[in-house]
Amino acid sequence: MHVFITGGAGLIGSAVVAELLTNGHTVLALARSDSSAAALETAGAEPLRGDLADLPALRAGAARADGVIHLAFANDFSSPDALAAAVAEEGAAMAALGAELIDSDRPFITVSGTPYVPGRASTEADPASTDGPVGGRSRSVASVLDLAARGVRSAAVRLPRTVHNEGAGGFAGLLTNIARRTGVVGYPGDGAQRWPAVHALDAAVLFRLALEKAPAGTAWHAVADEGDAVRDIAAVIGRRLDLPVKSVPQETFGPLGQIFATDQPSSSDHTRRTLGWQPTHPSLLADLENIQP
Repeated sequence: MHVFITGGAGLIGSAVVAELLTNGHTVLALARSDSSAAALETAGAEPLRGDLADLPALRAGAARADGVIHLAFANDFSSPDALAAAVAEEGAAMAALGAELIDSDRPFITVSGTPYVPGRASTEADPASTDGPVGGRSRSVASVLDLAARGVRSAAVRLPRTVHNEGAGGFAGLLTNIARRTGVVGYPGDGAQRWPAVHALDAAVLFRLALEKAPAGTAWHAVADEGDAVRDIAAVIGRRLDLPVKSVPQETFGPLGQIFATDQPSSSDHTRRTLGWQPTHPSLLADLENIQP
């Protein structure tokens, strides 16, 4: 299959590109910079210059492909306005990609997040929340899944709060970056809240499986670790960086503070049984041992 991918040079995207190429697919990848284009070419993909705001480039890429995987996001959490702008930009990009695939029966695999369900681990059957600072992303994903009724084999791979590789990535990576900047490994509340996690290389396998065989209109959970307590995550980071670990106000984490403070474990039992996905790479706590002081 010739696959068009956005976000192919990132931590997750680079793993997905490698997974696709290793399994006989070819890749056309959106590249927003010369360095990204060079990295994609080195990996064996064909770069297509443009970014998420370049809707003609997105439509052109989708038109050339047998299937689409969307991963790109601005990841600007500096302020509520910046985050809202990133969510709106992504929503427009997803709509443009989807419109190009209508009545084609081609797969469109988009990235999503595991939902929060009070009192238990969320499952693939639970709806994604449209509230909160990133609720707009869930509405955009719902629109993609609705394309199943318009001749698109659309599906969502829901990623947990931390997708990691060599100790970097996701919410745990944000905690590490903040700690390096402030000299303290902070966590909101008592730190008992749990975050699910997955290794980027395991997540990449699920994106490929969804591309190859996920039924239209379905959601899947790329969850290897159902939920590690944030204080346990912080403890490993503190030990690796030789920094104090303590509770801090959730406002410390800006627009993501509310999400950081929420208990949000998640299950992937249905995904494993149905698609045959089986994570094999290190857990988050084990992978955080790769953090360099």
